[in-house]
Amino acid sequence: MKPSNILILPGWQNSGPDHWQSRWERAHGYQRVEQHDWMHPLRGDWIAQLEEVLLSCDEPAVLVAHSLGCIHTAAWAAHSKNTQRVKGALLVAPPDVEREDIRPMLSSWAPVPLQPLPFPALVFASSNDPFCAPARAAQFAAAWGATYMDAGARGHLNAESGLGDWPEAHLHLQCLQGLPGTSQTAARAAS
Repeated sequence: MKPSNILILPGWQNSGPDHWQSRWERAHGYQRVEQHDWMHPLRGDWIAQLEEVLLSCDEPAVLVAHSLGCIHTAAWAAHSKNTQRVKGALLVAPPDVEREDIRPMLSSWAPVPLQPLPFPALVFASSNDPFCAPARAAQFAAAWGATYMDAGARGHLNAESGLGDWPEAHLHLQCLQGLPGTSQTAARAAS
């Protein structure tokens, strides 16, 4: 799998240079899905941008989402007719955008889509994430049909969490990369 087909989906306000997503992008050549407005994210705009990038990929991609990027992934999957363009997703620290203290900042993002994802996914969540209780993150993972991974007490699993290059999560990403692509699997089954 080409590094450019590993798509980095940051959350609200983007991921800074010390964030593990940015470190992975620099170290491995992964592609960040840029958004027009990181400070005032609109769900429809973000979904359209992801769709456009995925349609330009020459093979199924793996999504690497942090925070609002997780809700972005679920929202895109709930609406796209091109979900076969994704072979897996690493979803880290999904926020509870339905909480009263978060909803005003991200008003276009509620409700959280709770349909099963049509591709394998892992959800990493911290036991002391200030933006989502562990039980709620586990509920998201269950609804999405994703494997839930307890990352321990590490805050929002961002640069402030001191994860550095976060090799533990990168190993899981490598496993997702090794999955057969949906379109390739379908082609083999048809022959």
